[in-house]
Amino acid sequence: MPETPLFYWGTRYSGSMTPESSDRSSGDLARSGTALKHDREWDYELDRIVTAARDREADAVGLQFPEGLKRRAPDVASALRDRLAETRIVLSGEPCYGACDLDLHLMRNADILVHFGHSPMKEQKNVLYVPLYSNVDPSPIVDRAIDELLDPPEEDPDCGLVTTAQHLNHLGEIREQLEAAGYEVHTRKGDDRLTHEGQVLGCNYESANMDVEQILYVGGGKFHPLGLALDHPEKRVVIADPVNNALNVADTERFIKQRYGAIHRAMDAETWGVIVSTKVGQRRPQIATDIVEDNPMAVEITMDEIDPGRLRNFGLDAYVNTACPRVATDDGAEFNVPVLTPPEYEIAVGNRDLEDLEFDSFHGTW
Repeated sequence: MPETPLFYWGTRYSGSMTPESSDRSSGDLARSGTALKHDREWDYELDRIVTAARDREADAVGLQFPEGLKRRAPDVASALRDRLAETRIVLSGEPCYGACDLDLHLMRNADILVHFGHSPMKEQKNVLYVPLYSNVDPSPIVDRAIDELLDPPEEDPDCGLVTTAQHLNHLGEIREQLEAAGYEVHTRKGDDRLTHEGQVLGCNYESANMDVEQILYVGGGKFHPLGLALDHPEKRVVIADPVNNALNVADTERFIKQRYGAIHRAMDAETWGVIVSTKVGQRRPQIATDIVEDNPMAVEITMDEIDPGRLRNFGLDAYVNTACPRVATDDGAEFNVPVLTPPEYEIAVGNRDLEDLEFDSFHGTW
């Protein structure tokens, strides 16, 4: 069978296209990823995957996709089967929420694990990372950010710039666009958990640790800019989402009220479960050990996928999540009892003041 001449394979998103209303020209950040203003295409780098498989004479290639792209997985697998007729192509059905979340079983049982949608957090000899860079031109939404939300350069010339893995391919042109408008643009590389300069993760915002009062975040979703604003409360975070054509300023007030509510409910807890993740890039066992040694009513629980039903079976009053901080912050309302981050737990048991609430983040953990 002839090789499939693909550069972009099965990539067009056909979500509902909601027009902007006259009183909400900033777009809708809450619907990020579902009501798109632009079609998205991704380069799955099939040529690079095929070359790597042939170079290593791979008998089996595993493919791991993040949750929002699993529907694309069968098409990619089909294209690779056409070009690697003697190689088994195996899809990972396990949840995947980041570069920290490798399918260890598939990695052990395939010659190559291709991990889509994230940049490397730590190089692995048999893991091939395909970041899936965005094809959407960010310049229109950056122009709007300059005109509408960023402080003018004559008032504050310093502007920090951060983005996610999908938009790193546009970072240079965004910098030039800001500089042409009169800004002095600041970027930096964070700690070892971050691969690229200017990159942020949902659990790490070290790249924003710079001497500026305003930061432009270019990317989709609402969690990354919210986490950024929580981790750096002294900075004003302007959100420019090129995919949804959404423009806003990160507002942490509602989120903080929700977390205060969870902490207050947990203050009455007598029994605690301390969750330790089995995901390779989310393990913080020492935090759990310290909590259990200090609290005789706490028990350590290892888990891969943390969901309300599995926790409900234990019947404990509250939980401390030492895995990805997004479990507690994104999904907190779905649990029938409070699920806190380690800093929030310290407040709930009286080791810290409520005013000391801080965003839980990962630094140098693997």
